[in-house]
Amino acid sequence: MKKKQLTGGKTVGVPRIRRGRFTRDDMELSLLSLPAALWFLAFCYVPLFGIVFAFKNYKVKAGKGFLYSLFVHSKWVGFRNFEFLFRSPDLAVILRNTIGYNIAFLLIGVTVPVALAIMLTQLHSRRLAKVCQTAVFLPHFLSWVVISYFVFAFLSTDKGLANALLRLFGQPEILWYQDTRPWPALLILINTWKTFGYSMVVYLASIAGIDQSLYESAVIDGATRWQQARWITLPLLRPIMSILFILNVSHILSTDFGLFFQVPRDSNQLIDVTQTLDVYVYKALMQNNNYNFASAAGLVQSVAGCLLMIGANRIVRKIDPESGLF
Repeated sequence: MKKKQLTGGKTVGVPRIRRGRFTRDDMELSLLSLPAALWFLAFCYVPLFGIVFAFKNYKVKAGKGFLYSLFVHSKWVGFRNFEFLFRSPDLAVILRNTIGYNIAFLLIGVTVPVALAIMLTQLHSRRLAKVCQTAVFLPHFLSWVVISYFVFAFLSTDKGLANALLRLFGQPEILWYQDTRPWPALLILINTWKTFGYSMVVYLASIAGIDQSLYESAVIDGATRWQQARWITLPLLRPIMSILFILNVSHILSTDFGLFFQVPRDSNQLIDVTQTLDVYVYKALMQNNNYNFASAAGLVQSVAGCLLMIGANRIVRKIDPESGLF
């Protein structure tokens, strides 16, 4: 223990700080975090190696390995692989669909899950609340392939339920997989049905952590349920709402491939309203077998998403300094 002399001549003991000692608690915490660290390493950091494809004209050299073909045989082409994306004649339609749908998803993803979470907390029957929570959360576990068959059962031209109801009421049938007009609303509705249950659970967990004495005080003061939600629940949910908003903004140039490819069943008649950036890259990859184009498009999405996330976080921090992500 070191000694420190004060101005009055007295000395006091100052405990020595031990540095660099790896304790048993550190070992246990390290072992607990090891699976997550390995997962991030394998699926988040190792794939960054693929960025090299965006700046290469990758060609396979017969009789040589992958690394030789990539770094020795393939030539550097700079930003030439990005030209296919920015010179596409359908670029305006692709950006309109990608950004437009994501803005709609963003607005609905902030309002609908919050409203439903607040309504579920107001139910007196806990059993009914759990049944409703399970019902809205279940679609999150369904794949887009399964959902596409559900949608086809409704929208099939000859045997679909939608056209059967139209015939029943004497209305003309709709060629659902050829008519583009109803699909923007259908895609937004299907995506909301599948995804808002997950966000709702996050908001329910945040509401459960709110101090109940705040609501009790509000009831004593005569506050209604609407006033409690407006002046207590929503302000305390603002930090988590801001975080989810920032994360969703970072994906504004990325779309769910299954929603825009599987659900419309890759119909060429619906390409004007279903072709997003991910669908376009997939079709270009399948037609040309060009991994360079796909890697270049993925890099553009990642860089743009990072910049959008930083910008959205700065805007949120200016509005509310305590609600930013970082």
